[in-house]
Amino acid sequence: MLKKVFPLFFLPLLIISSCKDETTVYSDDLQDEVVMETSEAKLQGSISYDKSGVLDIMEESTLGNKSSRNPNDVAGDYPLTLVAQIKPPVYSGRGELTASHVDIDGNFAYVSYNSVGEDYFGAIEIINVADPNNPTVASRLFYLNADINAVKFNGGFVYIAGGVDAEASVTATSNSFVAKLQLSGDSFDPEAGIVYGFQQGFNANDISFRDGLVWVTSGKDGTLTSYRQADLLIQEEVPFSDLRSLAIEGDKIAVLDAGAGVKVLDQGLQIIKEIPINTNFGDFSKKSIDFDGDKITVAEAGKGAGVYSYSTGALLEYIPILINPEGVDAGDIVTNAVAVNDNVFLMANGGAGLCLSEDKGTETDPFGIIALDGSINYVASKDDYIFAASGREGLQIIKLNRPSQSLESRCATLPVYNGSNKLQVPVGQSFGFRGSKRFDNMTIGGGLILCGTWTVKNQVSLQENGLFEMNGTLVVGRNNKRRDIIVDQNSSLRIEGNLTIFGDLVLNDGATLEFIGNDNVVNIFGNVEIIGDVTITGNFEDIRDKF
Repeated sequence: MLKKVFPLFFLPLLIISSCKDETTVYSDDLQDEVVMETSEAKLQGSISYDKSGVLDIMEESTLGNKSSRNPNDVAGDYPLTLVAQIKPPVYSGRGELTASHVDIDGNFAYVSYNSVGEDYFGAIEIINVADPNNPTVASRLFYLNADINAVKFNGGFVYIAGGVDAEASVTATSNSFVAKLQLSGDSFDPEAGIVYGFQQGFNANDISFRDGLVWVTSGKDGTLTSYRQADLLIQEEVPFSDLRSLAIEGDKIAVLDAGAGVKVLDQGLQIIKEIPINTNFGDFSKKSIDFDGDKITVAEAGKGAGVYSYSTGALLEYIPILINPEGVDAGDIVTNAVAVNDNVFLMANGGAGLCLSEDKGTETDPFGIIALDGSINYVASKDDYIFAASGREGLQIIKLNRPSQSLESRCATLPVYNGSNKLQVPVGQSFGFRGSKRFDNMTIGGGLILCGTWTVKNQVSLQENGLFEMNGTLVVGRNNKRRDIIVDQNSSLRIEGNLTIFGDLVLNDGATLEFIGNDNVVNIFGNVEIIGDVTITGNFEDIRDKF
C-alpha cells in the first residue's frame, strides 16, 4: 500500500475534505508529491539473497591472463561474501531507479535513488543492518518530482540533496534543493513536516556538516551554500563553475570544482589552497573527494583515483581502473567514489566494477575487481562491511570477513596458510593453519584445524574418519550456485564461530557435529540432511531454523 504525503513547504494551497476519520489532501502542485511506502511486503520484498555467498575477485595479476586456472593456483586473500542485495524500489507507472548514494550510521544504512535521463524521480530508504545476516528495509519514501543524489544522517534527522524541476513547481526557486526529514523511530515521518532549502545550480549533489551548519554543493553554475541546521535558512553562498562534491576536515572545507580542481577554503570561505587537476570529469556526475591525513583523494572519472598531498598540492599517485569491460559504454567506465577502511582502499568504478586495493602507506597497490553486478556509483565501508550503491542492482552488502584479533592470538602458534586454493588433507595426515583466504574447494581425509576467516567457492568434503575443526568464520557456496558441506561416516566437524552454507549440510551415518562455546552462529540456506545415526552437540544460534 502506498500512502501519499505532500510536504507542507511545497503547498501554498490545500483543499481538505473529511469523511468520518479519513482525510484526503489535494494539491495544486502535483509535481511536488512525496509518497510513503507502507506495505511491509513490498519493503521486505526488495531484499534478495539470490546471489549471496562467496565472492570471486579478479586479481590484478591475472586480469591480463585469461587462461584457465591450474591445480597449483594459490588460495586467494580477501575471502569476501555477499550478504544480501536491496533491489531498487519500484513505483507504478514510473521508470527504473538506480542507487546513487549510501550513508552508514550505527545499525542503519541510508540509501538514495535517482532516475536516468531527464525525468525527475527518486527515492530514499532506511535499511536496518543490526543483524547483518537478515537486513530489513525499515522505511521508504518516493519523490515523484525529484532526483535524490545524496543522503546523510545527522543529529536524529535525515538530510537529502538533489534536483527538482523548478519550472513545474509552484514554490521551488531553483532546481537544486536540500531537505531535512524527521524520523519516528527507524521510519521517516513526513507528516511531521519536511523542511526545504534551495540554491543556484543544476543539481545538488553532496552534503556535509560542521558547527551547526549544513553544507551543500550544487553542480554546474552552482554554489557552495551553508544552511542553518535547525531550519535550513541560508547563511553563506559562494559561486563556483561546476562543483561535484565537498569534504570537511577540522576548519578546512575542500570542494571539487570540475573546471579547475580541488579548492580548500577556510572558515571565512576564503580560498587558502588550490590543487589544479586537468581531468575530464564528465557532465553532471558526482565525483567524491575525501581527506585522509595529509592526503586528499579525488575520484577522477576515467583516470581512476588521484591521491594528492594537502600540504604541497603534489600528485602522489594515480590508482588506475583495472579493467575495460566489453559492452560497457566508455562514459560509464569511471571512478565515481572512493572509501578507505584500515588498509583496504575501495574504488567505485561505474561499469568497471568495485576495485579493491591495499593501502600500504606510501603507495596503494591495486589487488583486484570484486565480482559484483551493476554499475558501482558509490561505496562506503565501516567495520567489517562494504556497502555499494550499484545502480540498477541497488544496494549490495558485502562482508570483509576479517579475522578477529582474539582469534589470531589463540591461534598464534599455527602457520599462516599460503598454499593451493584446492585444499586437500590426505588420510593419515594432520594440518593446521591460521589466516584469511579464499578456496575453490576442500577435501579432508585426515585432520585439519583452520583459525581465521575462510570462504569456499565449491564443495567441502569431510571424508570417512576425518576431523575438521574450524575456529572463526567459514562460508561455503553462493545462493545461485549452491554447494554443500558433506560430513561422511564416522567423521567429525567441530565449529567455534560462524558457519554459513549456501547449500546443504549433509551428515552421514556415524557423523558428529560439535559446537564449541556459546557464541556460535549457523546460517544454512539449503537443508540439513541427516542420514542414519548422527550426533549433534553444543550451543548455537540457528539463523534459518534448519535443525
